[in-house]
Amino acid sequence: MRFNADFHVHSKYSRATSKACDLEHLSLWAQRKGLTVVGTGDFTHPAWLAELHEKLEPAEEGLYSLKAEYAKTPDGEFLPLRPEPVRFCLTVEISSIYKKAGKVHKVHNVLFAPDLERASKIADRLGAIGNVRSDGRPILGLDSRDLLEITLDCSPHAWLLPAHIWTPHFSMLGARSGFDSVADCFEDLAGEIFAVETGLSSDPPMNWRLSQLDGLTLVSNSDAHSPSKLAREANMFDCDLSYSAIRRALERPAEGGFRGTIEFFPEEGKYHWDGHRKCTQRMSPAETIAADGLCPHCGRKVTLGVLHRVEELADRPVEIAQPADRADYVNLIPLQEVIAEIFHVGPGTKTVMKEYSRLIRGVGSEIEILKDLPLEELEGLSHPLLPEAIGKMRCGDIEVLAGYDGEFGTVSIFGCEERKELDAAIQKTLF
Repeated sequence: MRFNADFHVHSKYSRATSKACDLEHLSLWAQRKGLTVVGTGDFTHPAWLAELHEKLEPAEEGLYSLKAEYAKTPDGEFLPLRPEPVRFCLTVEISSIYKKAGKVHKVHNVLFAPDLERASKIADRLGAIGNVRSDGRPILGLDSRDLLEITLDCSPHAWLLPAHIWTPHFSMLGARSGFDSVADCFEDLAGEIFAVETGLSSDPPMNWRLSQLDGLTLVSNSDAHSPSKLAREANMFDCDLSYSAIRRALERPAEGGFRGTIEFFPEEGKYHWDGHRKCTQRMSPAETIAADGLCPHCGRKVTLGVLHRVEELADRPVEIAQPADRADYVNLIPLQEVIAEIFHVGPGTKTVMKEYSRLIRGVGSEIEILKDLPLEELEGLSHPLLPEAIGKMRCGDIEVLAGYDGEFGTVSIFGCEERKELDAAIQKTLF
């Protein structure tokens, strides 16, 4: 069975998240996006865990569905043309902040549990160590290696995924607080790590440059803090729909169950380049090196981005061919951003949401529209530039001003002159 999955998400109980991050809206947006499996996030939070027990029921092995009384589409909401049932996988992101070998490390990891009983057991164990009540993504003074040991002790079928491994401030390989290798982080348990999350600011080719990541499956997730951000990165599977089949596909990608990832263009990620947000200084790694790592405006240290950190640890050239044993990937721009550029408005405007709704209801899910639908089938369904825009995106024919120091990059599908010519051509056609 072919399906898409986004495992790393958050509930309304995490800080800086939308109040709409409840199971009902996560399910609704998963259908709009084209996801079959979505992570619950935050299962260590007592209130959220109680909701999971109340609103979910077992479906396929290790996966859950919304109970019928909660699965109804809210009034005024819309579903895609061909809605698919949604399954939930039990997940939680843990923020570990601890000192090791004289250095403070801040690492985020995502835990997976095979059922609510084991999820509750993990929550109890971690609750005895630190505060899991104040934040859906709890901050614990717990070594990542010890977190993994506790996870496996609670269930041999539970597993740990190092999250957004390149993010400067909170990740396994981050420039500010990470390690230089998986082995440094997880020590004797490094062999229990079989997949890593690449994050929004990197893509598979960047990660192929590190031989230490050979043998690890590269996955991508949205890390969504609101339901509408689901599937901005996601994973593609062709296997049985079950917890164990998903895990097996990630552990043994050569068997074909894992098809690859749906990616941001990494330049759009908010830590791709180096820079200093306060001074609006965006810098390439070469510019940072030339400036001795200092902001040209204020003289303070800049935040080293993902590209810079990859360059530091890479042992292979930039132009590396795709390894034969690596799954495929595709770079997409969220549909709301595509619509926003076409209509010359912001992605959060009513104009965009109205057009987004019309396309999802009339054509299909977002992933289907962006990745799979023949362009000729989009003609006449929306603005005349929509097929052109999606075609250019699929070819990678875009311009991106790279993100830096917490600022997302900006994507342009059409250059100014190109847009003028296309608009003029459309006007001639109309009149």
